[in-house]
Amino acid sequence: MQRVRDERGAVGVVVALLMVPLLGFAAITVDVSAMYAERQQLQTGADAGALAIAQDCGRGACGSSGQTAQTLATSNLKHASSTATVPSQTDSQVTVLNTGVKQHWFAPVLGVSSSTLTASATVSWGSPTGGTAVLPLAFSLCEWRKQTGGGVPSGTVAGTIYLTKTSPDVITADCTGPSGNLVPGGFGWVTTDAGTCQATSTIGAILTSDPGNSVPSSCSGQAISGSVGRTVLLPIFDAYAGSGSNATYQVYGYAAFRLTGYRFGGQNDTNPSPCKGNERCISGYFTRFVDISEAFTYGTGGPQLGAAIVRLTK
Repeated sequence: MQRVRDERGAVGVVVALLMVPLLGFAAITVDVSAMYAERQQLQTGADAGALAIAQDCGRGACGSSGQTAQTLATSNLKHASSTATVPSQTDSQVTVLNTGVKQHWFAPVLGVSSSTLTASATVSWGSPTGGTAVLPLAFSLCEWRKQTGGGVPSGTVAGTIYLTKTSPDVITADCTGPSGNLVPGGFGWVTTDAGTCQATSTIGAILTSDPGNSVPSSCSGQAISGSVGRTVLLPIFDAYAGSGSNATYQVYGYAAFRLTGYRFGGQNDTNPSPCKGNERCISGYFTRFVDISEAFTYGTGGPQLGAAIVRLTK
């Protein structure tokens, strides 16, 4: 009887022959996945750095852009290091480039020990040119100038703006005359978007007045009270016409207003109230503010009233 040939060790030979392609597949699955994860971190760092620089510039204090970019890049990378640079920066746009080197675990068997990864982010900013205000209110350019002195807002002390004819405030009287109103029957309220307590507009647009000294009917107490303690963007008008429900306001620009209190009558008063009796008023102050939401558009030609819109563009 013929003995079966001894084939011990054949598996080892096959495994040896297949080791290179096996490690190649490991390189593809493990190292490429690790590269993808690290590049996502690099991208997050680039986005964060560009947004932070843009927000600083929007507030009028660009500072050290390179240091800001590196700090955000480092804080968003978990287990490696990267180098962040600012290859381009203008008065309205900044680009951050974030570069890192990924050391591979399995790819060296294929002759690739590491890969250089890059990510970039471009952010633009400018003054608001249109959008949806969370309160259907409009302030006069005169009121803005009276509180800010005509310059970029810098104060944090709340003032009171009266919305009724009973205004005893000299500042308001300077802006409206003895009647206390810019237009008869107009108190600063504007017509809301259908079914909301918000008002959408653009620079140069004409807003129609919601007459009377009560809040618009589509606004609930909760909608108003939810804005207390917040900074909101509101339209500033420089021209007006008509009276009552036919009154109009022309939008000049948008300013950031920190709302601290109000008295609108009925259940629409804060405690404490910034005014009393039949007076209707709102308290707060104009301030510098950077908005990163999608509620407003931006441009470089609008008036500088202290507000800026920031957008990640690439």
